[in-house]
Amino acid sequence: MPYKRRSDLPKPVKDHLPKGAQEIFKEAYNNAEKQYKSPSKRRGNASLTETANKVAWSAVKKQYSKGSDDKWHKKV
Repeated sequence: MPYKRRSDLPKPVKDHLPKGAQEIFKEAYNNAEKQYKSPSKRRGNASLTETANKVAWSAVKKQYSKGSDDKWHKKV
């Protein structure tokens, strides 16, 4: 299910990521849902949701990192 707005994101994403990272997560998740819709494009027995979540978190981690304060910060 694609996310139309940041407010539609899962609670853990909304509770822990800053707004910019939430936007990255949303866009990456939605793109991954389109790209990996066919099971043959996914690894192993991974579900579409599992694959889209992995892609989205990977995209977030390219631009944000979790600090020693346990909060996510934009990389410099």
